[in-house]
Amino acid sequence: MSRREYDEDDIRVRPGRRGSRPRSKDRPAHADATIARVTGVDRGRYTTLVEGPPDRIVLAMKARELGRKGIVVGDQVALVGDASGAPGSLARIVRVEPRASILRRTADDTDPIERAIVANVDQLVVVSALANPEPRPRLIDRCLVAAYDADLDPLLVLTKADLTDPAPFLANYAPLEVPYVVTSSAAGEWAGLDAVRDHLAGRVSVLVGHSGVGKSTLVNALVPDAGRATGAVNDVTGRGRHTSTSAVALQLPVGGWVIDTPGIRSFGLAHVDLDRIIHHFPDLEPGTAECPRGCTHDEPECGLDEWVASGQAGPAGAARLDSLRRLLRARGAQSGD
Repeated sequence: MSRREYDEDDIRVRPGRRGSRPRSKDRPAHADATIARVTGVDRGRYTTLVEGPPDRIVLAMKARELGRKGIVVGDQVALVGDASGAPGSLARIVRVEPRASILRRTADDTDPIERAIVANVDQLVVVSALANPEPRPRLIDRCLVAAYDADLDPLLVLTKADLTDPAPFLANYAPLEVPYVVTSSAAGEWAGLDAVRDHLAGRVSVLVGHSGVGKSTLVNALVPDAGRATGAVNDVTGRGRHTSTSAVALQLPVGGWVIDTPGIRSFGLAHVDLDRIIHHFPDLEPGTAECPRGCTHDEPECGLDEWVASGQAGPAGAARLDSLRRLLRARGAQSGD
């Protein structure tokens, strides 16, 4: 019996599972991608606006190459694929453009995980009712700390002024020199709405506040076709019900953007560096040069007391120092009421 001779036809070459071409670490630059603004996020789908003319709404998904990189309302993103905005079309987000600003919070002051809320805004509007539900000063203080940390201009909008006198509440914020607008919408007649429009015109603003304060009602008045759901306050608990479930960016008729966010019940500040807060008090910051090393600016040895007593911080120095320390304590207090 003779031995059979084998040739190349008897050998089967099985290709590798990942193909024969080596994977490249280089990723396409997508230089011709379409730039759009993220206006809404819903279960892995991103509503974006491509500015025209004409403007068009494009639904998109995140490309796998972005990995775990988060995308939030306000982000400027690069789209590839079908960016026509036609019904049934779906583009891919392949790049998040550098952010000019980012508003963040944590679940509480012990949580190391930061959660981005919105990006590329320049004004934080803290909305608070004067009654029904009662204002929560510590939560407002925390929102102000977050605004200062993100280099955003703060604006305090007080609603339901028809139910109580706003003066006692505003007295607590006078030393902080936070701009404010007092509004009411009793019997469907708005007071103060034009002043709010003036503050928002031409800017990108995010509205933050706890449930039931009237954020969505305010947005519907500012953007008549917004259609944001509104709800009532529970008579027993004094708390509002979450009516907005996700952030959404809306164009204002007067120019600019307003971003409505879901109601919050806590605002963690674990990500905030306490030393940054003092930078927003330029009349007090020079006095920290006489503070002992590691000074928290809220202790008996703090050099700011002598600085204020000497008059170098100006006539409002004592009130400003009290406000600074109130914000510093807000960072260490509970993130809720």
